[in-house]
Amino acid sequence: MESAGSAPAESAALIKSEMTSMTNSRPKPDKLLVDIARYVSRKAVGGAAARRLARYCLMDALGCAFQALGTPDCMKLLGPVVPGTIVPHGARVPGTSFELDPVAAAFAISCLLRWHDFNDLWRVGGHPSDNIGAILATADYLSRTRVAAGGKPLAMRDVITAMIKAYEVQGILSEGHTFNRPEIGIDSIILVKLASTAVVAHMLGAGRDEIINALSNAVVDGHPLNLYRTHAGAGARKSWAAADAASRAVWLALMAVRGEMGYPSALTARTWGFQDVIYRGQPVDLPRPLGSYVMENVTFKIFPAQRHAQTAAECALRLHSHVKSRLDEIERIELRTHELALRMTTTTGPLLNFAARDHCLQYIVAVALLDGDISPSSYDDARASDPRIDELRARIVVAEEKRYTRDYRDPAKRSNCNSLRVFFKDGSRTPREESEYALGNPARRRDGLPLVEKKFRANLARGFAPKRQSLVAALLGDQRSLEKTPVNEFMDMLVW
Repeated sequence: MESAGSAPAESAALIKSEMTSMTNSRPKPDKLLVDIARYVSRKAVGGAAARRLARYCLMDALGCAFQALGTPDCMKLLGPVVPGTIVPHGARVPGTSFELDPVAAAFAISCLLRWHDFNDLWRVGGHPSDNIGAILATADYLSRTRVAAGGKPLAMRDVITAMIKAYEVQGILSEGHTFNRPEIGIDSIILVKLASTAVVAHMLGAGRDEIINALSNAVVDGHPLNLYRTHAGAGARKSWAAADAASRAVWLALMAVRGEMGYPSALTARTWGFQDVIYRGQPVDLPRPLGSYVMENVTFKIFPAQRHAQTAAECALRLHSHVKSRLDEIERIELRTHELALRMTTTTGPLLNFAARDHCLQYIVAVALLDGDISPSSYDDARASDPRIDELRARIVVAEEKRYTRDYRDPAKRSNCNSLRVFFKDGSRTPREESEYALGNPARRRDGLPLVEKKFRANLARGFAPKRQSLVAALLGDQRSLEKTPVNEFMDMLVW
């Protein structure tokens, strides 16, 4: 049995040991910080394929932002911190009249594009386009201040390059590190903060040492808990958490270029560093060299549903015509999925808000079967009040298909398979629908990219007059013209 004084004694011994080993010599920067700083300082990354996909990612993210403009809960979060504040040469926010400092603009743009959780995603989790708010806000602010001083603005090619870099840093780190797993419990938007901080610092003119300083402060920063993405704790913060990370990144980068010091051993310092305090003593490193891999393999969301539910939604939509006139005859609905989807997205009991609904596999399948469609409004309280949804949810039997789990975990396949079949009370049944890869997956680019364009045009029509729609769509459809366009002129086109 432990003595009453053992814990204080151990603590005192630890403090004494640390005091004995204290030194005033500054450690060398952690390797990860150096590697990221070197990468984001490169003048060019990615070839034609990566730049083309970046254009589609920008198009898709802006469409998601336009879609969120009609959502009061999102709009109430936007604007200057102090109402009425005017910022000279402020960054524009698409679809609004705001002219904000780059920190507030990064929050606003990121909040809009992420609100409905409809923006692109990475195969192991996270949304790389969460970085776009920080990049656009900074690029626009820099361009307007330079023009006001008689200088030259940034071009959209600079934005495209910054996107490729930010996608790569976030995505490659996420391939080796799952910070939101239960034993760690912090939100994966920490990777948005790291990626955006590094890229924005470089955009602001930071050298290698200043980028490392900015990154180290991002590591030292407090990191939000994953609570608001869990079944019981799901809430609206999951829609603005990335905006918080993006705006924080811009702020930290601005501090670094003003000369704020960094903490070179932020990751590896014994006892007090990130690895010991948060990551259970494990190293944080890059599982592969940084290039343009993530941008070239990004997945688009064709349906507004959690990433593991994308193929389930597609299967349910295919079966809509088989069940729409036989809803009362349904005995059960068999849904087969992989282990991670089973663990993360299968939910029973009440779903109290949109954040819980769009991460519930059974809810998504039920609505798709009922409506033959799924949209952001499918998760509204009004739609959720339909008693038929919960009736169908109760009849859905979800089970793991071992083959799907193996293929999901296989780095060579990375599938995200779901299958669905509906059984009726008279013994008849529908065909078994199976989808291995989501429509927005790289394996289905030929089918998916036209749907990304269609999604963008539909969102563009929400607020723009027909002539402006044509101008914006034409520019985003032309790689060469887009990349030559000054950032400030591009952002002016998006103001309503």
